Amino acid sequence: MKSVELFAGAGGLGMGLSLAGFDPVAVIEWDRWATDTLRENRDRGFPLLSGWPIHQGDVRGFDYAGLGEGVDLVSGGPPCQPFSMGGKHLAHDDHRDMFPAAIKVIRILKPRAFILENVKGLTRSAFSNYLQYIQFQLARPEIVRLSDETWQDHHARLQREHTARAASSGTPTGLCYNVTRTLVNAADYGVPQKRERLFLIGFRNDLNVEWSFPAPTHSADALQDAKWATGDYWDRHGLRRPPVPASHSLRARTYQQRNDRSDELEPWRTVRDAVEGLPDPTTNGVTGWFDHRFQPGARSYKGHTGSPLDLPAKTLKAGDHGVPGGENMMVRTDGTVRYFSVRESARLQTFPDTFKFHGAWSEAMRQLGNAVPVNLAHIVGASVATRLIEAQERDLRAAMLRQTVGNA
Repeated sequence: MKSVELFAGAGGLGMGLSLAGFDPVAVIEWDRWATDTLRENRDRGFPLLSGWPIHQGDVRGFDYAGLGEGVDLVSGGPPCQPFSMGGKHLAHDDHRDMFPAAIKVIRILKPRAFILENVKGLTRSAFSNYLQYIQFQLARPEIVRLSDETWQDHHARLQREHTARAASSGTPTGLCYNVTRTLVNAADYGVPQKRERLFLIGFRNDLNVEWSFPAPTHSADALQDAKWATGDYWDRHGLRRPPVPASHSLRARTYQQRNDRSDELEPWRTVRDAVEGLPDPTTNGVTGWFDHRFQPGARSYKGHTGSPLDLPAKTLKAGDHGVPGGENMMVRTDGTVRYFSVRESARLQTFPDTFKFHGAWSEAMRQLGNAVPVNLAHIVGASVATRLIEAQERDLRAAMLRQTVGNA
């Protein structure tokens, strides 16, 4: 299945989609450091990037007509600064808002589906009208904003069209998508990081696809049970079992009395799970490990206390001025803190150990802070791919039946 990857960054979303069976015909990213990371890995033979057509530049200036027809998927994470919890909250007034560009690409290519990812901040009440406006545009990308029309007026026009269509119960004409909006925590899907992200996923309505976001595979409750009910978590790491905290004693007893555990999810993965097998980083790096150097200067202060070893990490972030202090720190068992190395951070984002990052520590951390976890992208992409394949097979069977009837 052919895909186009917008705002590719360091390739987390794209690699997950490659694992799910999508083959990009264009991978577009404007940032030089990120494109260097992609090219360096592709050119040295990293398998998931094999043959990637990487283009450095603005997605608004790319010649999509040259890609031809038959693109199955458009994917990407439009820059999130306009909606970030730590940003300036300018939304539609921010020149970095790339949702209009993404919608235009969907209008040009008419893909069978799209996957767009963004920060949780977009779901804040302050942006609720604009988020609805984005969804309406994604649902009807051919109803374009007029040159003398404000976004609010365009929103109202899209609302009227949506209401009229719902009232008529008729099949809409033109390019239309059924759009699903889902806020997910990456930790619920086996990523060792509490990372809440918004996914906007659409299927072209002529495919008649019914789809819902994949169900979680991991849970916080299962982690607590593995620690305080069974002790499996500590045994797995070869550690002495700590005493059960009073706050968990009742839960531990209840768990031990249960007979049916067939519906249980896997435990959340923790920082300790993620960095298992990695030696401590050193100033000059560690032989045999890419990007595993000690970064000095970590300190704990209010609001920046780091990530405890035995919980999923806090969200890795990328701010206006590089790495924001303590959010990208590990809290050791003795209470001291140090920065995560790039390699440790890559594991928190489920990048393979053989994937290298281009640039200094702060630049590599920025790429990682903006990335979609590879494993989460794979889960989402596989779910979308399954529905597209089913629709393709259904259409093929219908065409064969028509041909058989015609021949008869």
